[in-house]
Order: sequence, then C-alpha cells, then structure tokens
Amino acid sequence: MPSYDELIHISATVEERKLAEEKLKNKTSLDYFVLVVTTCGVGYLPLAPGTYGSAVGVAIYLLFGWIEAKASMIFGASGWTDAQSAAWIHAFNLILFLLFCLLGIWAATRAVKLFQNKDPQQAVVDEVIGQLIVFLFVPFNTHWYFVLAGFLLFRLFDIWKPYPIDSLQNLPAGIGVCADDILAGVYAGVCLAFIYAVSISFV
Repeated sequence: MPSYDELIHISATVEERKLAEEKLKNKTSLDYFVLVVTTCGVGYLPLAPGTYGSAVGVAIYLLFGWIEAKASMIFGASGWTDAQSAAWIHAFNLILFLLFCLLGIWAATRAVKLFQNKDPQQAVVDEVIGQLIVFLFVPFNTHWYFVLAGFLLFRLFDIWKPYPIDSLQNLPAGIGVCADDILAGVYAGVCLAFIYAVSISFV
C-alpha cells in the first residue's frame, strides 16, 4: 500500500500534467487581481523572489507596529487601559491575518492555472504569510535584531524544508503553494520564541 508521501506525490504529478495540458484563456480583471495578490509586487523581480516576498512580510509587520502605536495612543486618550487596547488590537490583527491567509490561498489556487505551474516562483504570497506567522510567536517587538532573526530563521526553514515541509508542496492547488511556507513559519516562530525567552532571561 502506498505511503502518504507517495500518494500526494502521485497527486502532484497528475496535477502538473493537467496544468501543462490546460489551454490558457484571455486574462480577466479578476485574474489581474489574483496576480497582484500572489506576486505582492515583487514576484517578477529576478534572482530571489521568495526572499523579496519575505521582505514584504517584514515591511507589513513593521507597518502594523507603527499603526498599533498610534492606535494605542488614541485608545489611551479615550480612557482605555493598556491591557484593553492590546487585547482588541491583537484580536483585530489576527482577524486581518486570517482573512489575508484565506485570500492568499484562494489567489494561489487561481495563480497555478494562470502560470501553468504547480508552484510558480512568481507567487510569493505564501512567503508573506509564512513570514508574518513567525512574528506571531513573540510579543510585538520592532528591535532590529529580533526582526532580522525572524527573517533569517524563516528563510532558513523555507529553503531547508525539513520534514514534513517538503512533502506539503505536493498538496493540491493553493493549499500546496502555501502549506509548506505556513509550516516553515511555525518552525521559525518556535525558534524565535526560544531566542526571545533566552534574551529576556539574561538581561
């Protein structure tokens, strides 16, 4: 009886064959929206689109840090405690992140057909999602060394792909595009959480 890895590898091979045989249609406005979402403005850049995608994730993280600081000031002026402000901002961020993940998986599903490739290099929304996941494992912190550590850890796991990250790429459609980066983000996030714990224990 074939193993799980063998089954999804067979499934991936079948999917790749179907994509290669599928005839391209004229792009619609929805297709262009999909390309914007999946490439995040950097997917067509040469050499290392995945690294550029991770950099976009870092930029989003820093942007939200700035927004959070402003929002906390506004809530504080309205009489909210720091704990109340932090709780609502955190909940709102998680809702936004969940919606972004769902949008990214949906867009990646359509993108594999547009690029006729099961895991197109131009699609970097998966790297953006994975990079953002890394920072969910530690309290919000914009110190450059934590941001850099999170970035480097994610790139390490995204390229290394320890078990079972590599096999997740064989899952179908947008799930296959994003799942490996999601797990790479979890691995990197756990490592970053450990680094953070050690750093505050010896200060």
